[in-house]
Amino acid sequence: MTPGCQVEPRLVEELYINIDPIQAGGRLTGDAIKAVNAYADGYSVCDFCTKPFRLDYIRKPGLDEFHRDLARFVSMDAARVVPGARRGFQAIARTYVEKGDPVLLTSLSHYTEFLAVEESGGVPCEVPAREGNIIMPDAVADTVEEVTRVHQRAPRLMFIEHVDYSYGNVHPVKEIARVLRQYDVMLAYNGAYTVGIMDVDGRDLGADFVVGSGHTSMAAPAPSGILATTSEHQGEVFRTTRVKGDRTGRTFGIKEVEMMGCTLMGSTVIGMMASFPHVQIRVKNFQKECDHANEVALALVSIPGTSIESEMPRKHPLTRVNTTASFDRIAKTHKKKGFFFTTALKERGITGIIPGATRVWKYNTFGLSDRQNSHVATSFRDIAHECGLLQG
Repeated sequence: MTPGCQVEPRLVEELYINIDPIQAGGRLTGDAIKAVNAYADGYSVCDFCTKPFRLDYIRKPGLDEFHRDLARFVSMDAARVVPGARRGFQAIARTYVEKGDPVLLTSLSHYTEFLAVEESGGVPCEVPAREGNIIMPDAVADTVEEVTRVHQRAPRLMFIEHVDYSYGNVHPVKEIARVLRQYDVMLAYNGAYTVGIMDVDGRDLGADFVVGSGHTSMAAPAPSGILATTSEHQGEVFRTTRVKGDRTGRTFGIKEVEMMGCTLMGSTVIGMMASFPHVQIRVKNFQKECDHANEVALALVSIPGTSIESEMPRKHPLTRVNTTASFDRIAKTHKKKGFFFTTALKERGITGIIPGATRVWKYNTFGLSDRQNSHVATSFRDIAHECGLLQG
């Protein structure tokens, strides 16, 4: 073996409490780990793939029923697994956005939504966040009006995060959907931090499309995710191929264009499927996850000079913290600079904060036990005591 090809074992989850903001919800379940080993070969799920040769028709393992379960899980009519939420955004944009079309995003939108719009030739138009970094319905209405004046046509589509990746704030999607319906604008719901973490009812929210991330929030291997829609749009975003070979006359059955035929094979889809029963249960316990987030947030704000930049009290376990006037003040004179903070956390069995970060950083307490969560909260205060930030 070439020396450079050796892979070191990863023992983060085994050795530490991991509060990495993007990793907590994607932590695999025990059932998923076993299933991934059994189906690690590339095309392992295709052992019993027969006509019409499509992933969502495979009965053994039960991928056909899994697809139906996913649609029910988010209260939509049809669902497909995709290689990450970004490929869901891409499929929607390529279906509905043409060159020069204005598309609504927000000032808190993920970069992959911008790339999806750019790839399709659309023009991204941002709805600004209001006070508290929340996207409000009136701002959406104002932006639709402005965009229509500037571009001489109304936007056809909007991408909106229910929970954004920057602050972990919860945005009023249902109220925004009501505004969009008045202008006949479709709503693509970005559930990268909600689907698999909390209950998501796409129909009740007024979404035309629900996109989720398996490796961010559904305890699944990467890259994985879901794209779900209503019967109204099913035949468009999941349209089947019509192409024909000009010399051979070949056609390709009911392969779906935006899915490029099939999407997730082998261990990715099997891991996602194996974790799904656990995911269905854990979304019912979301309030406890918020309680955990607030326990840690309150411990942090008890440290002088520390503030929570996300909305309080916390409504989601992903949280943004500003320690410029506390831990960063210590870092300026510490021999390890900002690395003193993550080193102190690691000594206490905690990882997931960007190494060296002492100004603005994020954490995610999702999935921690009561004991682990209390240890995280206590550790922040203990480090502050050691640094002289807390007295007594």
